[in-house]
Amino acid sequence: MSPDPASSAPLSGLLRAAAETLARAGVPDPQVDAELLAAHVLGGGRGEVQARALRGDGVAPDDVERLDALVRRRATREPLQHLTGRAPFRHLELHVGPGVFVPRPETEMVAQLGIDALRAAASPSPIAVDLGTGSGAIALALATEVPHARVYAAERSTEAFAWAEQNFREVGAENARLALADLEHAFPDLDGTVSVLVSNPPYVPDAAIPRDPEVRLFDPPAALYGGEDGLDVVRVLSHVGLRLVHPGGTIVIEHGEWQGAPIRDILTADGWRAAATHPDLTLRDRATTALRP
Repeated sequence: MSPDPASSAPLSGLLRAAAETLARAGVPDPQVDAELLAAHVLGGGRGEVQARALRGDGVAPDDVERLDALVRRRATREPLQHLTGRAPFRHLELHVGPGVFVPRPETEMVAQLGIDALRAAASPSPIAVDLGTGSGAIALALATEVPHARVYAAERSTEAFAWAEQNFREVGAENARLALADLEHAFPDLDGTVSVLVSNPPYVPDAAIPRDPEVRLFDPPAALYGGEDGLDVVRVLSHVGLRLVHPGGTIVIEHGEWQGAPIRDILTADGWRAAATHPDLTLRDRATTALRP
C-alpha cells in the first residue's frame, strides 16, 4: 500500500535533495548513490525507485528519516556498500562492511583471467587458490562460474574472514573451501597441485595516500599497503605460487596501473615464464599473469 499522500514526501524531491547533498560532498555519482540508498530503504532495485519517482509516489515519514540518515553518512564519504551492507561482484551480491576490503568493479576482470585459466586447465577437476580473499569475491566467482573446479580461499584477517565466512555460507558453493590462514603458509597439502593461483594483494606503497576518502578512511590498511614500493606481498605470492602451482599452471596478481613492469621482473627473476600484464576496461594495467615452469 502506498503511503498516505497527506503524510508522505514526494520521492522525486527526496532524490533531488539527496543528490544535491552528495554532490556538494564530492561523491562521484550522487544521483546513482541517492537512488541506490532509496532502493535500500524502500526495497526493490534502482529501476523501481526511478519508476516510483516518475509516478509521483510518496515516502512515509519513517522512511524519509532513514533515507536522510543514510544520505548524511554517505556525505561523510562512508562507502555506499557499508551503508547497504552489500557489494555487487560479477553475478554475486556479497556482504561487506567495516574490516573488509570492498570489492571493486575492476577486480572483475582479474577474476575473469582466473576463470579463463581454470577453464583451460587439462584436469577434469582443476584446483584454484585465492590468497587474501577478503570478502571472498574472487574465490566465489571462480567456484560458481567453474563448477567442476575445486576452489580454496585463505584470509589472515579475522575481521575480513568473518565477512568471507558469511558470503561462503550464503552462496553455498559446495566446491569452495575457506581457511583462516597466513598467505605464506596456506594450504601445504595442495603443494604442486594448483592450476590457478589468484590474488588481489595489498599493493599501495606505504607513503602513498589513496585519493578517495572511501578508500583512505574506511578500507582496512592491511588490505591496502604493501611496503615501500607496494610489492612486498607480491614477492611473497611469487614464492608461494612456486610451491603451490603445478608446472604449466598460472598465477594471476592484481596491481596498480604503474606496477606491471616491476611485477613482471619479480616473477621472471623467480623463474615464472611468459609474464604478461593485462588492462582493465578503462585500459589501465590491472593484472599480471605468468606460467609455472
